[in-house]
Amino acid sequence: MSEKETESLNFIEQIISEDVSSGKHDGRVLTRFPPEPNGYLHVGHALAISLNFLIAEKYGGKTNLRFDDTNPTTEDTEYVEAIQRDIKWLGFDWEDRLFFSSDNFEQLYEFAVKLIKDGKAYVDDSTAEEIAELKGTPTQAGKPSPYRDRSVAENLQLFEEMRAGKYPDGSRVLRAKIDMASPNMLMRDPLIYRIKHEKHHRTGDDWCIYPMYDFAHGQCDSIEQITHSLCSLEFEVHRPLYNWFIEQLEIFPSRQIEFARLNLNYTVMSKRRLLRLVQEGYVGGWDDPRMPTISGMRRRGYTPESIINFVRRSGLTKRNKVNDISLLEFSVREHLNKIATRVMVVTKPLKLTITNYPEGQVEQLPAVNNPEDPSAGSHDLPFGREIYIERDDFMEDPPRKYFRLAPGKDVRLKYAYIIHCDEVIKDESGEVIELRCSYYPNSKSGQDESGIKVKGTLHWVHQDSSIPVQMNLYDRLFSVEEPLSDGDRDFVDHINPDSFTIAEGAMAEPFLAKAEIGKSFQFFRKGYFTKDQDSTSDRLIFNRTVTMRDSWAKMQKKN
Repeated sequence: MSEKETESLNFIEQIISEDVSSGKHDGRVLTRFPPEPNGYLHVGHALAISLNFLIAEKYGGKTNLRFDDTNPTTEDTEYVEAIQRDIKWLGFDWEDRLFFSSDNFEQLYEFAVKLIKDGKAYVDDSTAEEIAELKGTPTQAGKPSPYRDRSVAENLQLFEEMRAGKYPDGSRVLRAKIDMASPNMLMRDPLIYRIKHEKHHRTGDDWCIYPMYDFAHGQCDSIEQITHSLCSLEFEVHRPLYNWFIEQLEIFPSRQIEFARLNLNYTVMSKRRLLRLVQEGYVGGWDDPRMPTISGMRRRGYTPESIINFVRRSGLTKRNKVNDISLLEFSVREHLNKIATRVMVVTKPLKLTITNYPEGQVEQLPAVNNPEDPSAGSHDLPFGREIYIERDDFMEDPPRKYFRLAPGKDVRLKYAYIIHCDEVIKDESGEVIELRCSYYPNSKSGQDESGIKVKGTLHWVHQDSSIPVQMNLYDRLFSVEEPLSDGDRDFVDHINPDSFTIAEGAMAEPFLAKAEIGKSFQFFRKGYFTKDQDSTSDRLIFNRTVTMRDSWAKMQKKN
């Protein structure tokens, strides 16, 4: 490989390229994505998912999906199904390579027995508090447990009795015997098994002892013969422990490589905290469109392509950083601009009567579906004598350089005609309730022979044909960039009270009545929207995916 080609690779690709070139593992590349089924995936997981699948694909390899299901108290089949659904939606396929750590419970148990027989593990009767105290501090060596020197025979018997259910939760644990003076706290005789009389979502009541994550994770990589175990940076300190287990058990030496997590401002990226938001009712569920979960983003109208593009723009580094949510919004807006169908929706309707248009006549005007994609075609837009425009698009006494509608002014109705405002109708309180206008018959869009020049174009809907829609307006879930940075306040205290509002009374062109759930639309001048799953034939609900404003792109231009 040339020096130029090497420089174009990220640091993980450089490592894998060297391994493949040297013939390590016969040039084979096998990665894995190993989520714990204790919550829904969030956008941070999208980095790990795409990294594992795309890198393996680049080198002609494969990627396994494995659920590290070692804690029955927090895991559920709901999460297993949701995770699989989200990965497939992102566009990745593990084919027939679906695994569970629980598939290996018997093998992991035998690994633990081997460590005991080799004098490398022991059963400890100490309480959790006693174990923590004896571990010492980062600057002070730990002290050995009084049970550390139990005989191999006694440890084997106790461990077998633990498996048989003879002891209650918390009464005993199995620990690896490594080094109580190690500067790495994780190497100070870590726990590898604990007693939990809990029903497992796959193995039921077969087991009452469960391996700790640090014991199961690396060994399962080895059992699957994963060549490159790609982990987020917080597992760097765990690597010596994983390597120690591999060496002591003399099993396949998977290589762990760490990368920085994908973090995002104005949100939290911890499944534990996201679970709290769900359980305490701060959001409507894991798929609430304000949540940074992949399910929530899908329901909000984000596309797989936009999420993957955001991941790529965020970059792969060895140092933690916080990404600006505006970059994510830019990536979403960029993709939706290419694929979203344009429609007209009037959020605050003001009636407008075209007095010289024939009563009872309705003509169908062609409306372009997407100017960015000529192949998207067009759809029919009904036009007639009475229409609705946005109330905010009319001013009775406008300022200079006001290009929308005002008394005596001309504007174009998008895809239709140029109109002239002749009369303003008000109710008894003085509020404008109707505009009476005239149109220029020879000013039809695409066939304009009027010679009239106008600077303003308004969106509108035909009164009799329009349909009511509910618009769910979503904003950032938190009102501060770093909700966890305020040590004196709970992160939920920073929830944005305006993160979800409902706009009712909007009227849309009838084309939206046939919209499919999840289909993306651009409401002219309002933003990008998608039809929500709670919609019915009598109640059409559209979620705002992202606004039209592009603050990130503007910021980039300034820089």
